[in-house]
Amino acid sequence: MLHALFDTLAQDYTALNLFRYITFRAICAVLTALAICLVLGPSMIRRLTRNQLEQTVRQDGPPTHFHKVGTPTMGGALILVSVLLATLLWADLSNRFVWIVLLTCLFFGLIGWVDDYRKIVDKNPRGIGAGSKFFWQSVVGFAAAICLYVTAQSPAETALLLPFLKGVSIPLGAVSFVSLTYLVIVGTSNAVNLTDGLDGLAILPTVMVAGALGVFAYVMGNSVFSGYLGFPFISGTGEVLIFCAALVGAGLGFLWFNTYPAQVFMGDIGALALGAALGTVAVVVRQEIVLAIMGGVFVIETVSVVLQVASFKLLGKRVFRMAPLHHHFELKGWPEPRVIVRFWIISLILVLIGLATLKVR
Repeated sequence: MLHALFDTLAQDYTALNLFRYITFRAICAVLTALAICLVLGPSMIRRLTRNQLEQTVRQDGPPTHFHKVGTPTMGGALILVSVLLATLLWADLSNRFVWIVLLTCLFFGLIGWVDDYRKIVDKNPRGIGAGSKFFWQSVVGFAAAICLYVTAQSPAETALLLPFLKGVSIPLGAVSFVSLTYLVIVGTSNAVNLTDGLDGLAILPTVMVAGALGVFAYVMGNSVFSGYLGFPFISGTGEVLIFCAALVGAGLGFLWFNTYPAQVFMGDIGALALGAALGTVAVVVRQEIVLAIMGGVFVIETVSVVLQVASFKLLGKRVFRMAPLHHHFELKGWPEPRVIVRFWIISLILVLIGLATLKVR
């Protein structure tokens, strides 16, 4: 909204041309989302507590988590509100990529909200059930994938780029593109959800990956930078930087309240939405493989669950003391802050490796 306003006013007031630059609006989006989170956070936490929307703790989980009973959850709503408002204020709302990413994020957040509501208010430990949750995730994931394919305006928008290899891409047909996009969006959504088990563990890696994907969005949406770095130019992707910036600001604002010991938890409403957002942005900027690198912590957490379940069902033995992986280290005696910070460090290293693919080609 502000982008359109300043764009009109800039015709008469040249100083307002500053707001036409994506980089400047991205900075504004970060600060706006951060400010919204910090201002609304305390009142939202009080409201969640007053309405007894409190975290339930697995009885078979680590004993160190029992003290977390009573901590309000569904705080991911704070992130979504901040991202939504900041994006609407600073993004070019005529851009199709912005709407696809934003709506996918919000619809996955709605699925998470219903799941959280069923668990907390209706006292149903299964929430909406794994089958129903997966069904609705699939509906939204396929819808986003089909929308991206149908609206594609160049072959580059549906080609799989291979990192570290300059000018190498694999053209994808309709079935291949839609299937891959669906797997990336739904897979990333669930991977972030599995990682969200310790205070601040999921949100900071999400912030780092979102910031890095924002860099890719800016590069691929700029004909000069994309040409220099050997990436295909995809018109309009640069505007996705605004969404990524809003996510970074909102994530940092949420971390203010979610850092150990957490005052509020994200809940499925936040984890499912943020994971889906990362997956959708990665598809838009054609960096699905790089997302797997930068989001390596999410991948490892998911793989640990798959291995644990498969091993127990097939062999009757557990690979880890408990899955996801962060619980394994807790049961080995690592204090929760140590697990969190070390996973953060690993995420930072992986994000830097992913960013290196911009130049190492």
